[in-house]
Amino acid sequence: MNKSILDYETVELDDENSALVIIDQTKLPSLTEIVNLKTAEEIWDAIYLLKVRGAPAIGVAAAFGIYLLSKKIETEDYTAFYQEFCRQKEYLNSARPTAVNLSWALNRMEQVCVSNKDKSVAEIKELLKQEAISIKEEDIRVCKSIGEYGLTLIKPGDGILTHCNAGQLATCKYGTATAPIYLGLERGYNLRVFADETRPLLQGARLTAYELHSAGVDVTLICDNMSATVMRNGWVNAVFVGCDRVAANGDVANKIGTSVVATVAKRYNVPFYVCAPTSTIDMNTPTGADITIEQRPASEVTDMWYKERMAPEGIKVFNPAFDVTDHDLISGIVTEYGVAREPYAESLREIFSKV
Repeated sequence: MNKSILDYETVELDDENSALVIIDQTKLPSLTEIVNLKTAEEIWDAIYLLKVRGAPAIGVAAAFGIYLLSKKIETEDYTAFYQEFCRQKEYLNSARPTAVNLSWALNRMEQVCVSNKDKSVAEIKELLKQEAISIKEEDIRVCKSIGEYGLTLIKPGDGILTHCNAGQLATCKYGTATAPIYLGLERGYNLRVFADETRPLLQGARLTAYELHSAGVDVTLICDNMSATVMRNGWVNAVFVGCDRVAANGDVANKIGTSVVATVAKRYNVPFYVCAPTSTIDMNTPTGADITIEQRPASEVTDMWYKERMAPEGIKVFNPAFDVTDHDLISGIVTEYGVAREPYAESLREIFSKV
């Protein structure tokens, strides 16, 4: 039997061979290539080049990655071990600045070292392994819970629009924004999904449309500039998107173009929901203006996906990977502990009181 893309693990630990195992998402959908990453440089490149992407999956990959790198540290002296651990941690953390799950997972792994400095280095390494496994298992539970809360916001037969890929390929199972869709599929909701292609890297076309179609979801691919048309036609009852960082006031950084979708949804009175695990909510970042927005290479706009260059040589290119959606455009932030609504400064604090 041919395997569906959903039958593969997005991020996996091969401890016996000291490898981080991922699907190279830059090759999808035409080729499903499983990659074994063993060095710090390979792991860093995989995160930076979006071979592994999506905030939750990046966090899991970072946790497994720093554990594997810690295995290679050949010392029984805690101080020397911790110093090298922190060096590797900072290196991995530099791969992508916007997705808070990267630093969140690495900081959580560092806390294992700090809290167990009275133990042997060998014991600390084993505890790091268990913590990384826990981060992956928690991701699956969290996504399913987000799906359950998200499902309460829609009804059978609804039309859903989503942007970028916040699906299983961005997590370890279910996805965030797609979790209500997958649970709805299991329960006979017969949802109709519109997937934005998501320029310039086409995560919606290559990944979201691919995985939803593979699962048997009724999905229609649209260009980014068609979202207003499908909303105006009355075909969309709700928008679900993921995110890479939520600020304390409810502003959200997500894939470039998200703020356009939110603005259009506001115009046509379509509720706009952000699906975010609490690991993606950064209460230390006051507003969206404080979020560092990653700038990507110009070639992603001018050359990638084309047989021949599609822009004049020497043209200036502005290519931010993310934009910020203002909190007043967001109908609700769906977390594993419930749905936060305006005023977000209060509701997000209440969410964290349940953590």
